[in-house]
Amino acid sequence: MWAGRADAYDSTFARLCAHPVPALLDAAGVGTGTYVLDVGTGTGRAALAAQERGARVRAVDADAGMADRARARGIPADVAALPELPFPDGEFDAVVGNFVLNHVGRPRTALAELRRVLRPGGQLALTLWSPGRQAGMELFGRALQAAGVVRPPDLPRLDAAEDFPRTPQGVEALLTEAGFTGAACAETRFTHRAGVEEWWSAAAAGLATIGLIVTAQDADTVVRIRGAYDELAAAEYTDDGELVLEHGALLAHGRA
Repeated sequence: MWAGRADAYDSTFARLCAHPVPALLDAAGVGTGTYVLDVGTGTGRAALAAQERGARVRAVDADAGMADRARARGIPADVAALPELPFPDGEFDAVVGNFVLNHVGRPRTALAELRRVLRPGGQLALTLWSPGRQAGMELFGRALQAAGVVRPPDLPRLDAAEDFPRTPQGVEALLTEAGFTGAACAETRFTHRAGVEEWWSAAAAGLATIGLIVTAQDADTVVRIRGAYDELAAAEYTDDGELVLEHGALLAHGRA
């Protein structure tokens, strides 16, 4: 859902995901001289923000195109995917992952790897989508429903045995289980503004689950989805010609 889509991601969902970055870096204690790893860096926005704070930064992403975009921003970025990172034990003062844990197939194994590359006392900070209202995804979901489209059964789902409660308490327990001390998690809310065409372009480019669903349809069905999307956007989600989309994230941190 991300391969070959770095440009589309950077102009759409990357802007959405950037909202909690300052709080993410604060939670990891990122500042001047901190050696920090940004896991699942995407096009490098969180890594760049860390670098602007005076941190020493490394980054990884599973997609080569994303890593290329991060490098174009001046970020030392490698291609690597959890749960296997190309770094020695205890390498980093801090590790951050902005909306990454919700995309890995083995979250507990991934957390063990993040703890491995942290020095003793190093800080981990993560964001993942909260169970509260996600208006941008809600808009797409309602458009699919209005067009009579259902999720294809062959799309990947997290194995039930690997899942965990997407609540502050559930994420705290997950970090504690993985060996982090002082684990804490809280929800943060933010409002994202985007153009109607800009937001649709994410789905049209095949980004995320919604994009895989939209691009799996025939041309007539896509036209129906787009028509429903435009009607809903105009009636309920726009202000001064822009979409106003409320979202929420869980921000978690713990110490190795």
